[in-house]
Amino acid sequence: MVIYPAIDLYEGKAVRLLKGDYEKMTVYSENPVEIAEDFKRKGATRIHMVDLEGAKDGTTPNLEIVKKVAEETGLFVEIGGGIRTMETVEKYLDSGVSRVILGTAAVTDEEFLIAATSKYGSKVAVGADIKDGYVAIKGWLEKSPYTLDRFMEKMQKLGIDTVICTDISRDGAMRGTNLELYRQLSEKYSMNIVASGGVSTMEDVRELRAMNLHGAIIGKAYYTGAIDLEEAIEVSK
Repeated sequence: MVIYPAIDLYEGKAVRLLKGDYEKMTVYSENPVEIAEDFKRKGATRIHMVDLEGAKDGTTPNLEIVKKVAEETGLFVEIGGGIRTMETVEKYLDSGVSRVILGTAAVTDEEFLIAATSKYGSKVAVGADIKDGYVAIKGWLEKSPYTLDRFMEKMQKLGIDTVICTDISRDGAMRGTNLELYRQLSEKYSMNIVASGGVSTMEDVRELRAMNLHGAIIGKAYYTGAIDLEEAIEVSK
């Protein structure tokens, strides 16, 4: 299982939200590149990044930071948050990013999703952010008409390679991840599933590893010291 330590960007800083609430934001670093370099020192091979400003309005205000992280670490960097046009996909991939994550666009614009995956294949992943059993969109601010199962079935039919599934109710809450959700997803679907939201203990990492999930994202637990990233990477192998 691959560990993806996370950097959420807002106004050029590394931040974390509580359950996706922009009013409950904690700034952890003024220098996200330094954080990324620490990930690399601790053995990370991949980094998960989200542009929280982009998630709301579909822009790329933190593109230069994302580019710098990719350039300076040389690691596999994936980015999500407001990627709703082919131009934005290309802008990120041209900047050295290894994979883009389509969230809102994967739900609302099937034509774009198909075009992006047809052109870029596994360089395009899909984010399924779950709130009360439904996929949430637009920076988690709106609920879509898709239940998780209906959405996952559609993604599998479209040949999507990787789905990053976030339980919003657990995100940043430090009360453990939704193990039952990921168990069901790993048994039901053949796509690469990445667990996100609430991975807050080494036990979470061990349990997810035992499910043969593709990956797990570690966010707040790294910043608070609840999880030793080096140890998590070792345990996940």
